[in-house]
Amino acid sequence: MVAGPLPMPSGPGKDRLRLWIRLLRASRTIEAELRERLKKEFDTTLPRFDVMAALYRAQEGMLMSDLSRFLLVSNGNVTGIVDRLVSEGLVARARRNGDRRTSMVRLTEEGTKSFATIAAAHEGWIGELLGKVSEEDARRLTGMLTSFRSNWEGRE
Repeated sequence: MVAGPLPMPSGPGKDRLRLWIRLLRASRTIEAELRERLKKEFDTTLPRFDVMAALYRAQEGMLMSDLSRFLLVSNGNVTGIVDRLVSEGLVARARRNGDRRTSMVRLTEEGTKSFATIAAAHEGWIGELLGKVSEEDARRLTGMLTSFRSNWEGRE
């Protein structure tokens, strides 16, 4: 006897479980597509893009610890990416007030230009991938997810 897929259970909380599964699937699908396109079009990675995006927003620069906290990753992960970006001339690193333990990082002029080019393509890809989502639905979903995040952050 061949068994078919199990029916999704119903009851309290199951709608939230279905929501979580759909959010996760959508996120993973879009992320995989973005990773592939970043590699193919710009020979870069999503983590490098994320680091450059954070630094682009903080034009005065960021402490390495603040950068890793903003990206929700370990200091070690950020250090490796920043080291490579520094070696490529896309990011500059400076010790902060002579303190050898902390350093500020910022995009160089070349890094800013490079990021702007990649970001424009990224925005186009997102537009393409989410093209069937109306502007109204996008605003509504963004608002809902923002309120969810506020709820999570309030519990920490």
